[in-house]
Amino acid sequence: MLKDNNTPAVVSLAAGGVAGGIEGFLSYPLEFAKTRVQLRAEKGVPTPRNPFRVVTQVYQNEGIRALYKGCGALVVGSIAKDGVRFLFFDQIKESFADPETGTLSPLRNLLAGMTAGVIASITAVTPTERIKTALIDDARTEKRFRGGFHATATIWKEHGILGLYRGFAGTTLKQASATAFRMGTYNILKDYEKKRNIEQNTAVNFANGSVAGVVTTLATQPFDVIKTRSQSARGTTTAEAVKSILLDYGIRGFWKGTTMRLGRTVFSGGILFTSYEAAVKIIMPLYSGVKHTPGVEAS
Repeated sequence: MLKDNNTPAVVSLAAGGVAGGIEGFLSYPLEFAKTRVQLRAEKGVPTPRNPFRVVTQVYQNEGIRALYKGCGALVVGSIAKDGVRFLFFDQIKESFADPETGTLSPLRNLLAGMTAGVIASITAVTPTERIKTALIDDARTEKRFRGGFHATATIWKEHGILGLYRGFAGTTLKQASATAFRMGTYNILKDYEKKRNIEQNTAVNFANGSVAGVVTTLATQPFDVIKTRSQSARGTTTAEAVKSILLDYGIRGFWKGTTMRLGRTVFSGGILFTSYEAAVKIIMPLYSGVKHTPGVEAS
């Protein structure tokens, strides 16, 4: 399984948050490039497929700060999202486990991930993704947002809380499916390796996370494109986003940015799970020390 069942929930939450923050920051330029490609381009202007070319062009034309526009929102969202995802995945996984063996079938692994993804979308992902996407879109058009807090306040003032949850349906579909495939695939690979006594080290964790990233991207890309369109600076409904994608690019448009997202998810999947496993090893002794100190209760 993904982790030892004896690992406390608070350790899962903290380690997941640390891993999410590290992964979000290191992989952000590739996320930025992918989001730029998925947003509506100017008519007649070709969109490069190479993420490094997009990053280079933005750096040359707009500077290094433009590449990290919206990064703060993504990192905050990643800390919350992955903390929640690891916490709830581990808790849900235990309830889905076979009572006799304590293990999960591949289908139950996917169902546990799907449930954790829905919870993460409601509690953290949708509003932070909305702010990140709006900031990236605004930076190439009107440039009216001064930063994440200003964008949040402006959207709240203009549209209320529903404005921050624009694209909720697309985001939740993406999160439910992405978490199911990412966490499920990683867990399935790890179970397979443990049965064959394959050592779980940094290289194996990174490889498993990368494979999980590839599977996740190919299976969930349409939801990601719909989410991005819904969460542009002005925002649209999910139905309007679907219609605009079909009008602009046809069915193939639902896989817009796949190459760029693959570049990010292979990299980020490896970082996420490697960071999580490392964070658990660091945090667990600290937690155990506090828990077993006489007269001190762990939170």
